[in-house]
This record gives sequence, structure tokens and C-alpha cells, in this order.
Amino acid sequence: MRSDVKPTSSADLPACDHRMSLGARIASCVGLLVGGFAFGVVGAFTQAYRLVFAWNGSVVVVPWGLVVTLVFLFVFVRGAAWLIRTRWAGASLFVGWIVATMVMAVESPSGDLALSGGGRQMAYLFVGAVIGAASATFPLRESRIQRTADVR
Repeated sequence: MRSDVKPTSSADLPACDHRMSLGARIASCVGLLVGGFAFGVVGAFTQAYRLVFAWNGSVVVVPWGLVVTLVFLFVFVRGAAWLIRTRWAGASLFVGWIVATMVMAVESPSGDLALSGGGRQMAYLFVGAVIGAASATFPLRESRIQRTADVR
């Protein structure tokens, strides 16, 4: 170990600027819009998975696909907003999801539906809309480095 190297603290380091350019943010939001649409298509089918248990003459249904899809919706929307550092990123992913979900809920010309009118599907639509809208509009948390740079 070299003796002439002094350890530094984070207060001695210059603050890093992690901001993206406007063009990069717009391109990211467009990509997230497409990603949200893809997640909405996959989620429309994934939400239907369930486990059915028969025990002592009664049946218990666990809608694990619905729970997993809604948790991933929250994580993806918050993650997009945190990663791009703007709520517009989370909102664009959410808009892509809601458009795909509405497309999958409409009857096709051949009469097929990906999202029917059952209770699980309605919970997916309404709870997903609430979770997505809420997670897209939560304020972003500032990082410790950014607060330290603002104090100086």
C-alpha cells in the first residue's frame, strides 16, 4: 500500500452531474412507452394465472398472476421514473401499459377477448390503473450527493 495516498471522504469529491439531455430523456420516454405497451400485452395474459386448492370440500383460488403483474407494474413505473430521474418516464411507461390493456380488453373482430369481464380482470384493470397512476406521480427522492452539492 502506498503511504502517500490519503483517503478522501465523499465531502471532498466534486458533485457529479447525472442529468440527461432533453433529447435523451425524450428518447427514453418513447422507449418506455413502447416497453409499457409490451408489458401491458404480456400482463393481459399473465394476470389470468391462478392456483386452485381443494381442501375439505372447499375450493381456494389464489390469483398469483394478478398479484405478480401488479407488483411488477409498480416496480417498473417507479424504476423508470427513478432511472430517468423524471416522473414523465414513469408516466410514459404507464400510458403504454394502459393503452395495451385497453386494446386487450376490447373484443376483436373474431370475437376473442384477452381480458374478459370477470372479477380478476376487473381488479387488474382498476387496481392497475390506481397503482400505475399513483406510482407515476409520486415525487422523486433526491439523492444524498445532490443534496450535499446544493448545500455547498
